[in-house]
Amino acid sequence: MTGLPSNHDMARLHGPLMQRAGAIAASLFDAAAIDFRDAADTAPGKPRARRVSLSRGANPGIVREGSSHTCVTYTDPVSERSLAMILAAMAGPEDPIAADPESLSVFALAERLAVSDIPVLINGPTGTGKEVLSRFIHTRSNRKDGPFIAVNCAAMPETMLEAMLFGHQKGAFTGATSASEGFMRAADGGTLLLDEIAELPLQLQAKLLRALQEQEVVPIGSTKAIKVDVRIIACANRDLPAEVAEGRFRADLYYRLNVFPLTLRPLRERADDVAPLAFALALRHSQGATPCFTEGALAMLKLHSWPGNVRELENVVRRALLLAHGSATIAPEHIVFDSPARLVSHLAIGGLAVAHGGAGMVPDVDEGTRKLSSIVQHSEARHIVEVLDACGGNRLRAARELGISERTLRYRLASMREAGIEIGHRAFGGGR
Repeated sequence: MTGLPSNHDMARLHGPLMQRAGAIAASLFDAAAIDFRDAADTAPGKPRARRVSLSRGANPGIVREGSSHTCVTYTDPVSERSLAMILAAMAGPEDPIAADPESLSVFALAERLAVSDIPVLINGPTGTGKEVLSRFIHTRSNRKDGPFIAVNCAAMPETMLEAMLFGHQKGAFTGATSASEGFMRAADGGTLLLDEIAELPLQLQAKLLRALQEQEVVPIGSTKAIKVDVRIIACANRDLPAEVAEGRFRADLYYRLNVFPLTLRPLRERADDVAPLAFALALRHSQGATPCFTEGALAMLKLHSWPGNVRELENVVRRALLLAHGSATIAPEHIVFDSPARLVSHLAIGGLAVAHGGAGMVPDVDEGTRKLSSIVQHSEARHIVEVLDACGGNRLRAARELGISERTLRYRLASMREAGIEIGHRAFGGGR
């Protein structure tokens, strides 16, 4: 990709900021789709381009004027805030946002491999932007005009996974009142994203492997294979080599998917991404003038550990917009971080290191956390821990006692861990 187009006036008025933004834009955006100009320039804009107007003034700010025009006022061309605002203004609805050098190197590498059809395995914690990276690969590939189908393997009912992935014939099973092509055929000519691939049951892993090797699917109820042309991108938030070693993930499927691995680090390890992401999220969730983060507010955001990654940042930004309503700035007093469902002290229960709050395992909460959602989350966590304790940490038995599948139990345990409820390693191990 080329850098941002410029002219003599733009170079004279905004040269330092344009140079910094242009270096990053070359890795993330389609420069031809961005119409950069000084705010005083009233010439007609480029057709179908996102217009970004720049001005320099004492009061920094960012204002969205319609769906394709953003005005940015900056004070210091070399400040982190100025760069963050211009990156947020340049980004399209599905464009990635990054400024951290390692994040930029991942996207630069992703652009290079996008031109091929090799499978890609994206690793990283939940909420780090794996689907955004997947879409980036798709839009930079020769398949960009084809469909992009995203499937969360953990969110689909286990009994329906095979039919939803590979399709089915009418009458193939009870309730199949009509035929369905399935996600793989729906993605024909494009890209299929299999998110949380580690949650795919073993028997379906074998069928997926064959579909990838032969580039064909056999719908349920049919004996005829149907050819498909699909590029597979898989995402995992768990250690797949460890899953292979424990027998929960097929080694042959792992090596089939792991042709080109990419890794997205947690947000806390890429602090330079925080400010542009914060401005982009503020633009997304506000109308008209967007309150501008002060330097102090940005410093607070960069120092946070972000256990919930970008999803948590989005919560904080939306909360700040509400608290700063009517104000031109988002100051440190408007920054309120998520309060994770973390219990108070630790005891070993059934071999699990579980945090709890004394009698009845009820945490100390203030008025702000006595919401129904928090109470339900704590109650569910307590019950799951008690059943796991009674089953000696055996996940399969505990799932049966709870009336859910082991896969669903693993998903609940992972959600509890992400929410800050500390559960020891055995709960995530084999436990059979």
